[in-house]
Amino acid sequence: MRGRFVDTHCHFDFPPFSDDEAQSIRRAADAGVARIIVPAIEAKRFAGVVALTQRFEALYGALGLHPIVIERHDDAALAQLEDHLRQGHSKIVAIGEIGLDLYREDPQFEKQEAILDAQLRLAKQYQLPVILHSRRTHDKLAMHLKRHALTRTGVVHGFAGSLQQAQRFMEMGYYIGVGGTITYPRASKTREVMRQLPLSALLLETDAPDMPLNGYQGQPNRPERAAQVFDVLCELRPEPPDQIAAALLANTHRVFTLS
Repeated sequence: MRGRFVDTHCHFDFPPFSDDEAQSIRRAADAGVARIIVPAIEAKRFAGVVALTQRFEALYGALGLHPIVIERHDDAALAQLEDHLRQGHSKIVAIGEIGLDLYREDPQFEKQEAILDAQLRLAKQYQLPVILHSRRTHDKLAMHLKRHALTRTGVVHGFAGSLQQAQRFMEMGYYIGVGGTITYPRASKTREVMRQLPLSALLLETDAPDMPLNGYQGQPNRPERAAQVFDVLCELRPEPPDQIAAALLANTHRVFTLS
């Protein structure tokens, strides 16, 4: 089991992992989750994510400005992002978490689009993949991605859209993040999408400590539960578990450069 999985999306710089990193990494490894990608959400967290990747072999990082805290982003934050990218930290493997979000009452959507476009330009300049957030914005996000035409693409994480929307992202070379949503029997649309998509398009993730799995409502999500997401994915798909696990790992290495 050891080393079978990568959690491609875990906010490990937040509680309950803060000050408990070594034990949390051990728990994940015991479940077969050997490596974890940690996406930042704002400029003030960049240095902390970089430091985590330097302290712990299992951790890799992504740096980005998340649309859910759009009011915290400005030109100075973009400058900090570019400064970190220019330094070429060896274990920063993506720009993320970035994207679009129409869930908030005051989304400041034009600013979201401007911040996203600036980060997509940086991704192209520094030849890094992107980790994409999208709530109620899949079609709008696809238009931005098409316009920028990144040579290294990335993943639409926590995907809960339609099969047609997923296929549109795939046609542009993007991968689809499979998380805890599929553990809920009522999430029939998302479960059916993950059953039908090509195995070559899927990545495994938790979004911990967010997006708790079915049976863990009200508790912080954890990276070791990527193994349980995998188990449910195996129930949904026709391929044998070993083939699914190997494909998820190969897909992860196609997207991210993990040493």
